[in-house]
Amino acid sequence: MTELVPPDVRLHRSWAEAVAEFEVAGSTQHGYGLWDFQPLDTTEAGCRKAVDFLLAQADPATELPDGLVHCTYFWITEDDTFVGYLAMRHSLTPWLLEEGGHIGYSIRPSRRNEGHASRALALAVRRAREQLGIDRVLVTCDDDNEASRRTIERCGGVFEDERQGKLRYWIDTAEDAPEMK
Repeated sequence: MTELVPPDVRLHRSWAEAVAEFEVAGSTQHGYGLWDFQPLDTTEAGCRKAVDFLLAQADPATELPDGLVHCTYFWITEDDTFVGYLAMRHSLTPWLLEEGGHIGYSIRPSRRNEGHASRALALAVRRAREQLGIDRVLVTCDDDNEASRRTIERCGGVFEDERQGKLRYWIDTAEDAPEMK
């Protein structure tokens, strides 16, 4: 079963395997939050630093550089195996409103097309309401990313427009909002 869990060093081995998969595939790791850690150190010590950094980003007491917002990072898992990343941003900057959205995610290449993205997004939408009090979340995807477009629509995303090559969708988080299709 797909779960959203806080980043955790106990998942080090499968996380490191996924990082290698993303690199070999030349695939972007959306929602991973580790841009300042390039190249990624996939040793256990490197994983511990990454985990500590990611967990701190959700804490309102953590001072962030200008232009960044607090963000809760999750690792998408199944049976204690790392499957992907998900970032749930607590608010929107002008850039996030235009292109990035509240939620970003990516699934490791070997685990795509198994429904993990849809289940993780549905879980994140519920958490955005319950934990952050957000009534509507903005989720975006590249205009040529058909799989992500279908995922967003399956989770109730209503298309608003396209900006800078990004398709922008709003998902109602109300308790009576439609469930995932």
